[in-house]
Amino acid sequence: MPTFMDYSIGTKPIRVVDLKVDKSKLNVKSLTILDVGHMPGRTIYREKARFGSKWAVCYITAGSGTYRVNDGDKLPVTPDSLFLVYPNASFCFGPDPGGYWDEYFFTIQGPRIQEWLDTWFIQPGAVRQVTGSEAQMSKIARIFTLMESGLPSQVDRAALLLESLLFEFMMAEPASGNARKEAGIHLLNDIAESLYLSFDAQELCDRHHISLSTLKRNVSKLTGYPLNEYVHRLKIAEAKNILLNTELTLKEIASSLGYNDVFYFSRIFKKYVGIAPNLYRKSV
Repeated sequence: MPTFMDYSIGTKPIRVVDLKVDKSKLNVKSLTILDVGHMPGRTIYREKARFGSKWAVCYITAGSGTYRVNDGDKLPVTPDSLFLVYPNASFCFGPDPGGYWDEYFFTIQGPRIQEWLDTWFIQPGAVRQVTGSEAQMSKIARIFTLMESGLPSQVDRAALLLESLLFEFMMAEPASGNARKEAGIHLLNDIAESLYLSFDAQELCDRHHISLSTLKRNVSKLTGYPLNEYVHRLKIAEAKNILLNTELTLKEIASSLGYNDVFYFSRIFKKYVGIAPNLYRKSV
């Protein structure tokens, strides 16, 4: 395990493993690890650092400090924090004065990074609090070992293992996140149980002790739909089942689902299903 001392960076030996093979030899073209490093006891604070065309994921396991991009806010960094450094930006980051942090970094490139950003990964400029575990630390150690091998197939495995590790970090909720998730599930269940009533957003807010703006924000975040659209979609999904399994009239179905105007109900149904409810009943 090659390490070296650099007292300008920290108080403990540093470990850095560079890519040892030509990238043309790799089979995984969409994601390449250029180097990985471990800086325990880091004390240096970087001011207005730039990183060219490189991206790097930084994972802090101990200590504390701050992270700032360009002229943005100075964000706190604590144990189990993730953040990014990336092209075309200036970074100020490092431990608090007189303090330290333990840092793992993974310098990467490839189109896969943009796919992450478009779907599930931490956004540039943010600090994400994650939940670390022994299994995840074992994966990090394995990534270092694979990179040190110098074999193209092992470097490919390291890239895939890194993606798996980061995905686990993003999907695992910290304790506070679990509480929010439970509250969100309870909220959506409450909406679903109100299908056969006229939807009253304020009454729902009162039951959950939240404001209307918080209700709208939470539903949108959890479902991807604005509040009113989500409620309509639930009701129309139920209407499809009723149409196929009963002989109730459109007016009776609309009324049972809280729509007092059958013509309005028909317009909403056609908007989300593509055809009018009477034609849907005949076509299936």
